[in-house]
Amino acid sequence: MTARLNPFTASPAAMQPWIELGKTIQTSGLEPLLRELVMTRAAQINGCTFCIHHHVADARKYGETEDRLHLLSAWRESVLYSDRERAALGWTEALTLVSETHAPDDAYEILLQHFTEEEQVKLTLLIALTNAWNRINIGFRRSHPAEQKKAA
Repeated sequence: MTARLNPFTASPAAMQPWIELGKTIQTSGLEPLLRELVMTRAAQINGCTFCIHHHVADARKYGETEDRLHLLSAWRESVLYSDRERAALGWTEALTLVSETHAPDDAYEILLQHFTEEEQVKLTLLIALTNAWNRINIGFRRSHPAEQKKAA
């Protein structure tokens, strides 16, 4: 896949507020591992290779386990995620697929059980920003770094 353009060099003034918003949301008080799981899951749904690569690497830096990273797309079927994480992942999927789900009441009811109102806003902003970054990176064909390896 060939990159289309680098938005940071094409329009640095337009991209700077995105960077600042990301910094604000990243330091909003939600747990680092929870944030990385949410961002990775949204990127998986959207197929953003750059973001998946980035957030998996960050999750590892925060101490995330390989099992939880490998099973993230099947979190409903795994016992490795807490109830709070499940609520966040359910809300992530509901909002990432909002044109299909319309943010259903059942996903919100579960969210209410595990997140304060302030945390709900922070989590929703994190999901929205992640989806926006996914669209920027996919649209401009930004790809993850990769070693070229031959198949066995």
